[in-house]
Amino acid sequence: MKHFLHETDLSKDEITEVFERAFAYKSGRSHRPTNDLFGQSWALLFYKNSTRTRVSFEVGIRELGGHPVILNQDATQIGRGESIADTVQVLSRFLDGLIIRTHGHEIIEEFAKSSTIPVVNALTDFLHPCQIYADCMTILERTGDSRDPYEGLKGKKIAFLGDTACNMANSWILAGALWDFEVSLGGPAEYRPVDRISDFCKERKLEPTWIHTTDPEEAVQGADVVYTDVWVSMGCEEDSQQRLGLMDPYRVTPSLLRQAKPDALFMHCMPAHPGEEVHQEVLDSPQAILFDQAENRLHMQKAILRNLSR
Repeated sequence: MKHFLHETDLSKDEITEVFERAFAYKSGRSHRPTNDLFGQSWALLFYKNSTRTRVSFEVGIRELGGHPVILNQDATQIGRGESIADTVQVLSRFLDGLIIRTHGHEIIEEFAKSSTIPVVNALTDFLHPCQIYADCMTILERTGDSRDPYEGLKGKKIAFLGDTACNMANSWILAGALWDFEVSLGGPAEYRPVDRISDFCKERKLEPTWIHTTDPEEAVQGADVVYTDVWVSMGCEEDSQQRLGLMDPYRVTPSLLRQAKPDALFMHCMPAHPGEEVHQEVLDSPQAILFDQAENRLHMQKAILRNLSR
């Protein structure tokens, strides 16, 4: 059974095909729906609230001819103590696939272990692979290079600022090692990447391509893309004041963005908090492509589901 829990769960040929199909879905969306998931039922199980993830997956399943089933963890028997193993074995009898947005990565791994249907990682505290695939699609779309990530992303520099131990930073580290581009992480030493992501890359024989610095200007120097995420993610509210204080120097301002390449793109997986991790002027600039990123979640996730549904 094939799952999509990590960026590396697909082969090179599958990744190339998924990107090609995502671009095709986008260009042919006026002809929706397709029959690629015809008659299939895919559930979305949420441990965390969502806007973009829920809507993009729900619409995407419908556009592929399938039927989305929305589940909230608190409204299921999991919320009353039923085991994940029992839950997923039952769901496997009803569904064709299961998409999960949750907290600890071990939760989704436990689902996959007992599942006889594909399980998709729609976000964990460790990785956000659907987002990173869509983000890389957006970069390829904007740079005019090859739409093959192995060709079009090679040699680029992505600067990620703020909490460099978060799931998005981890996913950029993994993507950089997978597609051979530099990941420059700028953030406080207290929130530098943990060993887990480096160990994960080594286990898959991927060479690390990231560096970490506490100097935000050094991090963005010559970058093709400047990227940031919220400083206080869901589940991190207790230490919000400490986080905000330590990360204040890493706010993406117009002057900091100017340290990157003149045509550098600004990206953010949203929701954005103007005045915290990014200045409003940056969000309003022509370099900001947040809404392209958000749209491409739809097309990329459709391509991933199509791959897993075979």
